[in-house]
Amino acid sequence: MTTWTDHSPERPLALTAPSGIDRAAHHRLDEAWLAAAWSHPTTRVFVVSGGQVLIDETADGRTEIVMTPSFEAPPTESHRYFLGTDEEGVSYFALQKDALPGRMDQSARPAGLREAGLLLSPRDAGLMVHAVALENWQRLHRFCSRCGERTAIAAAGHIRRCAACGAEHYPRTDPAVIMLVTDTKDRALLGRQVHWPEGRFSTLAGFVEPGESIEDSVRREVFEEAGVVVGEVEYVASQPWPFPSSLMLGFRAQATSSEINVDGEEIHEARWFSREELEAGFASGEVLPPYGISIAARLVELWYGKPLPQRQGAF
Repeated sequence: MTTWTDHSPERPLALTAPSGIDRAAHHRLDEAWLAAAWSHPTTRVFVVSGGQVLIDETADGRTEIVMTPSFEAPPTESHRYFLGTDEEGVSYFALQKDALPGRMDQSARPAGLREAGLLLSPRDAGLMVHAVALENWQRLHRFCSRCGERTAIAAAGHIRRCAACGAEHYPRTDPAVIMLVTDTKDRALLGRQVHWPEGRFSTLAGFVEPGESIEDSVRREVFEEAGVVVGEVEYVASQPWPFPSSLMLGFRAQATSSEINVDGEEIHEARWFSREELEAGFASGEVLPPYGISIAARLVELWYGKPLPQRQGAF
């Protein structure tokens, strides 16, 4: 099966390009190795806080995460997360703090993944998505779901252990399906959520329920949100989406009905678009495209046949 990245390698899906980082999970329980890696002069560290990191522009125009040697990093013991090593043996750690550190030169700025994901190199984007996902999980899962006692961080940030009942808790990833649905006229079904601004349309999406296949999840979500029946479902690509803990599984789906009946709770409006109608909507400003970092934009582009107009600002 062909993924979007394979289909168009010059325009890879954001947050999925090979980062060159080996997560080296076998070292996470080796405290002696972790201590040596932390103390090594080549080790690089950055702070993550509230889903943001500091980024800065280099002299040659690239955007990078602001990193420091470990001996210059803010002090912390428990919230130190090992992210992996690169091909040159450099180790990378993220520190979870209540606030990002200030910068004397005032050139660096805080940024979240929605902004930084399109600007950073595959290495830095991969490190950031890993760090943000861990920070989100750590902040939301401080207590044991079995007995309610406070848990402690282990495995360099990848496990939380409960001393009271012995339970171990691991970072959760919630599978979510996102789909570009087309009908027999090859029109695309796009919807607008109730809290979105007027004119913003995107693909339909939803979470996989317990005991449900991803294909059945696609069919259920499309019918629940738009009243459209889906038959054939084809996987396209996936994208990590730590907002706070999703893995987006992208699909193309073929509708077997065309009548739309939105649920009114999640989806306020849904429409079938031909390519010509969508292009005219973009040109007039009636339709706002999905943002470029999202897999939604790539799914629409795969059908549309060319890049979507670029949008600026936050989601």
